[in-house]
This record gives sequence, C-alpha cells and structure tokens, in this order.
Amino acid sequence: MAGTSRGEQRIGLLNGFAAYGMWGLVPLFWPLLKPAGAMEILAHRMVWSLALVAVALLFTRRWAWAGELLRQPRRLALITVAAAVITVNWGVYIWAVNSGHVVEASLGYFINPLVTIAMGVLLLKERLRPVQWVAVGVGFAAVVVLTVGYGRPPWISLVLAFSFATYGLVKKKVNLGGVESLAAETAVQFLPALGYLVWLSAQGDSTFTSEGPGHAALLAATGLVTALPLVCFGAAAIRVPLSTLGLLQYLAPVFQFLLGILYFHEAMPPERWAGFALVWLALALLTWNALRTARRSARALRAEAHRMAATPPKSGAAGAPVARGAAPGASGPAEPEPLDTRP
Repeated sequence: MAGTSRGEQRIGLLNGFAAYGMWGLVPLFWPLLKPAGAMEILAHRMVWSLALVAVALLFTRRWAWAGELLRQPRRLALITVAAAVITVNWGVYIWAVNSGHVVEASLGYFINPLVTIAMGVLLLKERLRPVQWVAVGVGFAAVVVLTVGYGRPPWISLVLAFSFATYGLVKKKVNLGGVESLAAETAVQFLPALGYLVWLSAQGDSTFTSEGPGHAALLAATGLVTALPLVCFGAAAIRVPLSTLGLLQYLAPVFQFLLGILYFHEAMPPERWAGFALVWLALALLTWNALRTARRSARALRAEAHRMAATPPKSGAAGAPVARGAAPGASGPAEPEPLDTRP
C-alpha cells in the first residue's frame, strides 16, 4: 500500500464511500419491492446476483478459480456454510427493514465488530488488549440495556451481528476474492431460490409477473444492489489501508440509523438512546485502540527502515552485496508483517 499514489488513494476512498454509502442507504430500496414478501425478495436477490456475477466473470474470463474450488471439498463445504449464514443475514435484514425495524437492524452492524472480537476469543483463542476487553464489556452492558428498552432481547440485531461475524470468519478461511466468493455462494443458493420462485409462481403468489414490468425490473435490480457495492469495496480494498476501511465501515450503520429515525420515524425512547450510547462508546474505544496500535506499528517500521538504511551492506560469499532486509536465499527484500488493524 506504501507505493500507492495519491490519485489511487483518492479513487480508493471514493469507492469506499460509495460502497458503504450504498450499504447504508439500501433500506430505502427494499420497501420499493412491496407487495413482495421478504422470502420472495431474498430468492430474487440470490438468482439475479448469480446472473450478474456470472456475466461479469464471463466478460473478464476469470474462471480458473472455479475448477480449483471444485477439487477442494473442504473449501466447498466452507462456501456452503458461508452461503447459509449470509442467507440468514440477508433474509432477516430485508424482513426487518420492511417490518419497521431499521434502527434495530442498524444496531446489528454497530455491534458486529464486538461480536467478531468475542468470536475471535472464543473460537480462535485470540488474546485481547485491555481496552478491547473494556469495549466488549461495555457492548455487553449495551445489550442488557437495550433488552430492557425493547422489553425483549434485540434479537434482530443479534442475529444480524452473529451471522455476519460468522460469515466473515468463514470467508477468511475460504480466501476467495469478493466477486468470486459471491459467485460461489450464490451458485449454492441458486437452485433452492429458483425452486422457491417456481413454487411461488405455481401457487399464484408470485408478484414478479402480476405487479407490472416496473416491479419485475426492481426485483431483477436486487442483483445489481448486491453486486455493485461489492465491486466498489473491492476497488477500495486494494487502494487504501485497512485501518481506513475499518473507519469507513461505520458509515453504513450510521446511515441506516439516521434513516430509521429521520425517514422512517421509528421510536427512540430514552433507554434505547442509552443502549446505543453505550455501543458507540465501545466502538470509540475500539477505534482509538486500533488507530493507536497502527501508529505504533508504523513508527516501529519506520525506525527499522532507518536502522537498516544506516547499516552498511554486508558482502555475500562471492563478494556480492546482500540486499538489506533480505533473508538468505530470498529473491527480494523481506515484506513487513501486515498491521493489526482489527478493532
């Protein structure tokens, strides 16, 4: 990332804002698809997403990964798990928005970083810094306060947060690019989704053909709504530091929260404000800790670079100078470890 020009970084930032902005404004889109229910919208999203990414892959001729994936049963199983949990995430989110729970849905993506950290401790045996423990504790207190405020656990938020955290964990193990991963996941979803749409049509309950061409076009556009932010995110990820992306990710739930209050006019009694304030405090602690860690790592890398530059080059066995920072037998300078930008 160090060699990225200012122009490239600017393009990356614009794509990052576009990706998270679209994810943040997507609650405005799902109500346009009524009278289609959440399950019908979800099925169309799966079918049209696969159609769109298949055209994109055909155009770019990026198919080599598919053959490799088919020869790896473990990765295929992980793709199936990823497809299952993102199906739950998409379905609950669409239902929540169209049922008047936009604010509670936004909370799911606010607490997602806290759930990701908790899963890292429980499943991956990761060690947390003290500030991260405090943030997780504050986040747990926020859930308790919100449970009192809602009169029930905020299950929509928790399902969204845990499903998306699980999805991220599985995708990390699969290690596929964004478009390729979406293609593989929607390929798993395609036949059940198409079967459901065919059954719905046979029952006479499909809105795709009964509500006019405009409605049909909007249902088909669910593929574009799914894929376009992902393309922008991919363009941002290769141009800006991960720490910057980590900050940008809060744009989406902020937009969703503001839409829920200002556009959908959802109620926010004092106890819910208190719960959200605790969540935001936890996120502020995580962000401060991540930025401080990134700055320390950057200073350490710069100090090491200055030290190596001041050290005279050593001669190799044949009298040729050995590249500073290179390991014996290496073809180039050693790469620094990626910065720990996890909140």
